[in-house]
Amino acid sequence: MKEELRRLCKALRLGYVMDHYASQPFESREQFLLAVLRAEKEQRELAKVRRLLKKARFHQIKTLENYTFESITFPPSLTQHALCSLEFVHKRQNILMLGGVGTGKTHLATALGVAACREGYNVRFFRVADLVAQLQQRHHTGTLARFKKDMERCDLLILDELGFVPFHQDGAELLFHLIADCYERNSIIVTSNLEFGQWTRVFGDSRLTAALVDRLVHHAHILAFTGESYRLRHALSGPENAWQG
Repeated sequence: MKEELRRLCKALRLGYVMDHYASQPFESREQFLLAVLRAEKEQRELAKVRRLLKKARFHQIKTLENYTFESITFPPSLTQHALCSLEFVHKRQNILMLGGVGTGKTHLATALGVAACREGYNVRFFRVADLVAQLQQRHHTGTLARFKKDMERCDLLILDELGFVPFHQDGAELLFHLIADCYERNSIIVTSNLEFGQWTRVFGDSRLTAALVDRLVHHAHILAFTGESYRLRHALSGPENAWQG
C-alpha cells in the first residue's frame, strides 16, 4: 500500500506528502486530509523560496531584522515602512542608494532582495563590474539575447557597487541597453558611492550617462546614506582593535 501511495503522489506531483503524512495527528478524515495538504502547500512554498534565493545569486544572505535606518535620509515620496513592504517592486519603481563606502547600502539592497524572494518575486543580484563583464562575454559568444530574455522575467534587478570600476565604451553601452530594457517593466535597485555628477567617470560618455540617469531616476526613490563606514566602526569597536597608546 505504501508503494502505491508513493506512486500516486508522484503521478499527482505531491512531492512532500510521503515525508509528512505519518507525523500528522488524526482526529477525523477531514482534519487529517487538511493537515496533509497544508503541509504539502507549505513545503512547496518553502522550496520555491529556496529556488528563488539560489537563482538570485546573492553573495550573502542578509535580512531586514535589526537593520538600523538612522543614517539614511528618505525622500518625501517614500517611507521606511513602504520600502520594507516592497511597494516599489509592485509599482515597478526604482530605488537608488547613494552614499559612502561601508554605510550599509549593499546590506539593505540584499535584504530587500531576500524579502522579495520570500514574497515570490523573481530577483537577480549583480555587482555591476561582474554584470558588465558577463554582458561583454555573452555578446561575444552570441548568448546575449538569451540572457536578456531571462532578465525580462525578473521582477527586481539589484545592481551593486556602481562606480567602483570604470567601463570600456562597449561595456557601458551594453549596461545602458539592459537598463533601458528594464525601464518601466522591472524594478531596479542601484547602490553607488558616487553622486550622479560623477557617473560620467564610470561610463565615459556624458550623453550616455545622462540618458541612463534619466531612465533610472524616473519612477525612482533616492536614498542618501550618511555617516562613517559601518564596517570600520564595527572593527574599531572590538577590544582586539583598541588603540594602543
